[in-house]
Amino acid sequence: MFIHKIDENVSLKLIELNDAQSVFELTDKSRYYLREWLPWLDFTNNVEDTKDFIRGCLKGYADSKSLNTVILFNEEIVGVAGFNSINWSNKTAYIGYWLGEEYQGNGIMTKVAKALTNYAFHHLDLNKVEIRAAVENKSSRTLPERLGFVNEGTIRQAEWLYDHYVDHAVYGVLASEWRKIHLKK
Repeated sequence: MFIHKIDENVSLKLIELNDAQSVFELTDKSRYYLREWLPWLDFTNNVEDTKDFIRGCLKGYADSKSLNTVILFNEEIVGVAGFNSINWSNKTAYIGYWLGEEYQGNGIMTKVAKALTNYAFHHLDLNKVEIRAAVENKSSRTLPERLGFVNEGTIRQAEWLYDHYVDHAVYGVLASEWRKIHLKK
């Protein structure tokens, strides 16, 4: 099983079926907050929907196509993050994440995204990590900017969000850039 301890309070654990109840309860508790930017909330109405999501995550992990984890803060599940997909031929990983509303503002997601990026470059030997966020989602966009990712452009109407399309800002960082940025710190 994949477990990655980031610091004394934050760690990542491969998502498992026995996490379904906790993940669903967190989703449900933060539903209206998360719904502003995540298109799947209306399709997650019960624990079985969350189990279906987890089964897909585990298949992606078994096939080496993705790595999705629960975020543990003081050993409690507070969100989900990982590589939504890994493109081995291009050596690129795509980070996705969400955090329960009450856990926002504690620096958790910055630590998580940094740890995932380090993992991509130092353990998976990838060349690039990307993070995409809706152009208007300022809080999600500040994360890659804070970590030194480069804004590579905008994909117009990249995602259908319930009743309208949203454009995505695409951020990327190369392994060589990451080493320069984070060796200084």
